[in-house]
Amino acid sequence: MIEIRFHGRGGQGAVTSAELTALAAIEEGKFAQAFPSFGPERRGAPVMAFVRVSDKQIRTREKVYNPGIVVVLDPSLLKIVNVEAGLGADGLVVLNTKLSAAEVRKQTGLKARLALVDAATIAMEEMRVPITNTTMLGALLKATDFMPVEALRAPIEKRFGPIAAKNIKACMRAYQETIVEG
Repeated sequence: MIEIRFHGRGGQGAVTSAELTALAAIEEGKFAQAFPSFGPERRGAPVMAFVRVSDKQIRTREKVYNPGIVVVLDPSLLKIVNVEAGLGADGLVVLNTKLSAAEVRKQTGLKARLALVDAATIAMEEMRVPITNTTMLGALLKATDFMPVEALRAPIEKRFGPIAAKNIKACMRAYQETIVEG
């Protein structure tokens, strides 16, 4: 089973990212679940969302405590949230950043394997908004092999309707531009 934790701020689309990932996995014939973890937070407050994807039925309904993958939509969260909490030694952090892996490690102390993409710039150039949810999904699927990036097309089209094309373009561009360590 693949377990993913998304970190973002309210309004950035972390919950939507989790939902789209699960929907795409289901379209691919897998079992999946997505759910948020937040209380009375407001726009801009840190939020988490979780996804599980498996080839077998998923029976657990608890929070993801030990993800194999962590996706960070907002790099400013690295200063206030331990995004590596529960991440195993072979874990992966998919990060929205302009920095190189060496710079990220020097500034943050992250030890996990990294996949890096400048999702904020891609989102602004392709969609004209600083919302990186679909952009980070392209990075996630570049860094992993649990489903093809094309699997996101139908869920994005259904969710975003008239603005789906811009979201798909941002997602595909991030897929191409993501740099994955090792």
